Amino acid sequence: MEVSMIWDRAPHNAFTDLIRFREQWYCAFREGDSHVSESGNLRVIRSLDGRHWTSAALMCWDGGDVRDAKLSITADGQLMLNGAVRLLQPLGENRHQSLTWLSRDGETWSGAYACPSGLGTWRWSATWHQGAGYSFGYSGKDSRGTLYRTFDGIHWETIAQEVFPEGYANETSIAFAPDTAYCLLRRDPRDGGPETAQLGSAKPPYVNWTWVDLGLRLGGPKMIRLEDGRLLAVVRLHEPARTTLCEVQPEPGHVTTLLDLPSGGDTSYAGMVVHQGQLWISYYSSHQEKTQIYLARTDIPDRH
Repeated sequence: MEVSMIWDRAPHNAFTDLIRFREQWYCAFREGDSHVSESGNLRVIRSLDGRHWTSAALMCWDGGDVRDAKLSITADGQLMLNGAVRLLQPLGENRHQSLTWLSRDGETWSGAYACPSGLGTWRWSATWHQGAGYSFGYSGKDSRGTLYRTFDGIHWETIAQEVFPEGYANETSIAFAPDTAYCLLRRDPRDGGPETAQLGSAKPPYVNWTWVDLGLRLGGPKMIRLEDGRLLAVVRLHEPARTTLCEVQPEPGHVTTLLDLPSGGDTSYAGMVVHQGQLWISYYSSHQEKTQIYLARTDIPDRH
């Protein structure tokens, strides 16, 4: 495994994602004064070799803390960044607005698209499959979980509502097999509710979801499906807090930890890309004085 720190210019650098677009690496994350603050922005950096990085964009929202940068490539080949702004002055009962930005070349970006369906929800990472992008929204009106779909990255429609299992469920990562969608779901202890993560599955059109308890608590999920069908995930585990590469087995519903990344404290929220037979993983951690952005490269683990 090779690990390097690639960005540390803000007081708090966190919540990453990683993608390869037009033969370059792109990493996106939040810059702020602290883990939660009034001045969070999304930074996009890029690199030809994964070692030397330059800033490509900075996304801001007047009157809000922009959080959880997620990267994907749309059906028509644009680079898409999505996130959510925590509104400093809520609009009625709405405390969040989901946003997207688009770029055809990685240099020139659109303004923020705020689809009306994104008001009052926090849409997490989008995964594209057969010409459509899918993202689960949580919080506010979607406290029980809502699956959204987009064909252009701008307009989003509701596919399924109230699909999460019991408990305080929130962050998600979706991966597609040819005939099944899988969702890795974080749950946190709240009001005495369950805290163990869940793996959901659904057949097209992804309306009816079945959930399996994974038996452990995790955060910041990022899950991908390898060509051989395995599901790999990078998550935050607890006691102690660290960022860990895992394999997720849908049946019977089990997580095997494979590799702890150099990490600790305030950490997790990874991006993950398979490139030239290796896993490239972005994440953040505070194990070296302050929260910084790291890039790890490791061989794809053998089947377990």
